[in-house]
This record gives sequence, structure tokens and C-alpha cells, in this order.
Amino acid sequence: MPPELDIDTKSKEFVAETVKKGRDIIGLAETGSGKTGAFALPILNALLETPQRLFALVLTPTRELAFQISEQFEALGSSIGVQTAVIVGGIDSMSQSLALAKKPHIVIATPGRLIDHLENTKGFNLRALKYLVMDEADRILNMDFETEVDKILKVIPRDRKTFLFSATMTKKVQKLQRAALKNPVKCAVSSKYQTVEKLQQYYLFIPSKFKDTYLVYILNELAGNSFMIFCSTCNNTQRTALLLRNLGFTAIPLHGQMSQSKRLGSLNKFKAKARSILLATDVASRGLDIPHVDVVVNFDIPTHSKDYIHRVCVASQPEPCQLSFLRYDVELFQRIEHLIGKRLPVFPTQDDEVMMLTERVTEAQRFARMELREHGEKKKRTREDAGDNDDTEGAIGVRNKVAGGKMKKRKGR
Repeated sequence: MPPELDIDTKSKEFVAETVKKGRDIIGLAETGSGKTGAFALPILNALLETPQRLFALVLTPTRELAFQISEQFEALGSSIGVQTAVIVGGIDSMSQSLALAKKPHIVIATPGRLIDHLENTKGFNLRALKYLVMDEADRILNMDFETEVDKILKVIPRDRKTFLFSATMTKKVQKLQRAALKNPVKCAVSSKYQTVEKLQQYYLFIPSKFKDTYLVYILNELAGNSFMIFCSTCNNTQRTALLLRNLGFTAIPLHGQMSQSKRLGSLNKFKAKARSILLATDVASRGLDIPHVDVVVNFDIPTHSKDYIHRVCVASQPEPCQLSFLRYDVELFQRIEHLIGKRLPVFPTQDDEVMMLTERVTEAQRFARMELREHGEKKKRTREDAGDNDDTEGAIGVRNKVAGGKMKKRKGR
């Protein structure tokens, strides 16, 4: 078992010193704690001392995280001209092959697409690699990338430095640690699972029939804040985004069935505060840095208790709020309370005010189902259809008919 050390504000310096001593790193810390800087700065420092192409590989579980890490490497390494390549699914392989042919210093990739290039892109290999980073390692392994990771480990040099970063330590990560790391030092912000210290956490126990209505009530009550709403499926994410847009909210979805350009577009609009509500699956719960999130809503309770912690970690406001909706998910919620070691209070609501919203919400639900059905039919007819707008903004416009909605058509238009 590697020695364990608590890291403080000088974590980056500690990692750099450890790297100089030739030891591998296991870093355990929640999102927003500076993990990217902790591995990027030592790598850039080493690259400056011994310049080399294809110097480091960073593996991530999601495409959005890969692009974010690339931006941070380029920002931190701008003065030394560092070049990066992002190798992820959902983007044309040929353009990625051309980027790899230029032999960038840093490759940031998801495991599946990287294996595809290692097997099929002529002239591309990682035999001279000096650094391997696995960011959000537990999520990489939970997404069944074990086979791909094993293949990658076989084609990169054994004489390398390895950084394994994660918010949680699982049995799979421990197994990977034994296989891939040499004499590692374990750096942990905390040895137990915990949420942000000043996080305000609540729950609502509601009938399934009125779940959408309570969500609209919460958004009205906390108006002026920035929201991230987590749903369990792509379909429910898209449906809820359409529902909220029908009611005049500036909501935008992010899920795995959207094209990569649409996913990045949604994320950038939300980061730029052009949209106040981002509805997402857990594709957005790991590693993303969105500094202005005020409220995180678990519209669907996460099946894995640790995902509850990851979801709120995207909120880096001084006093963020996390709210969970319960229907028949009581057992899952009790597991979460056991994990974080505290009992959560009920969020106060005025039920009579909630019920006053029922008629408008029911009508918006009907229009959302119509738009979702029409959207699906268009996708079946042609993938290239101009109306295929994943962010719901080019939908057919039935939302304008919703009684009392902010987007109701004016006369004469």
C-alpha cells in the first residue's frame, strides 16, 4: 500500500517534487481542487527541460473533459508553444489523423478512439511516451474501458511516469494501480467521501405525477440563479429541456445522443451565461469546470451514491445548493446520506402554489412530447436534416402556443 499524504494549497509543488524523485502519483480529490494543474504543470516543466514530440498522454472518460484539459494545457504552456491534440469520438477520424501526423507534444484522448488510431493510423505510435495521466480513472473503468486501457498499457513504454487521478478510489482503480504504477505516492485531499463544506443540501419527496410541476416551481422560486439539472437518461434530458423551453426558461440539454459539435455548443453557451439552465446526464458530472453554477438539481437520483458527490463538484460557488427529487428512490437516497454522513432537510415548498402551475405544465408536457416525436421522425428520415437541432432552439415552435408562456406569439407577427 503506497504512503498517503494530505495535500493542501501547495499540492502542485508537492506533486512536482514527487515527480522529480521519479515516483508515480495517485491523486484523490474532488472536482475543482486543481487536479488538472497538479499534473499539467510538472509535465510542462519536464517538457521544457527535455523537448520531445508525443511526450504525454492524458486519458479521460468524456469528450468534454478532454477538450477542457486541452484548453488548460494550451493556456499554461502558451509561453513555450505547447501543441495538443484531442482524440475523441464524434469527430472525423481523418482530421484527427492529420493532427497526430504533426506529432503534438500532448495527446488528450478517450480510450476507445485512441485505440482506433493506434490500430489504424499509419505511422502513429506512443513508443517514446514519457508521461501517462488517467484523469477520473474510476469513471474510465466504470464505463467498461478496461479492455482499451489494457491495450494502451501494452503499447506504451514501461519506463514512464504515471499519474492516476480520481475523485474516488474503487476496487477497479486499486487493481489498475497495482498493474500500471511503480512505487506510487498517494495524495488525498480527504480519506472519506464528502461534499463541499458550505454546500446547502435538501431533498423533496413528491408524487411522480407532479415531478415536472415541482421542478418548475423550484426554478421560479430560485429565479436568477444558474442551474445544472441532472437526469438519468438522454431521452428525459431532451424532454425536460423542451418542457422548460416551452415555459419560457432558457434551458439547454447536454447528453450522449447529441453530436459532438452540439454538445460543445451547449456547454459553451452555458459557460458564457447565455443560458441559465443546463440539463445533463452524468456525462457532465465529471471534471468539468463551470464556476458560476449556483444550484445543482438531482431530477433523477443517481444509482451510484458516489455520483451524488461528483455532480455537486461542478458547482464552485462559495455556497452552492444541491436539491434532490425523491419519488420511490428512498433507498438510494438513504445510501447517499449514509455515504456523506449526514441527514438532509426537506426543501420548504408551498404545495398550493405548486398545484397552481399544474395546468400550464401539463400543456407544456404535451407540446414537449409532440416536439420530441417530430424530432425523432426527422432524424429517422435523414441524419442531415436541417431541423436536427440538439439544443432544442430550432424546434418547430409549438412552444409559442403554450398558454401564459413567455414565448407566446404576439399579434401581428
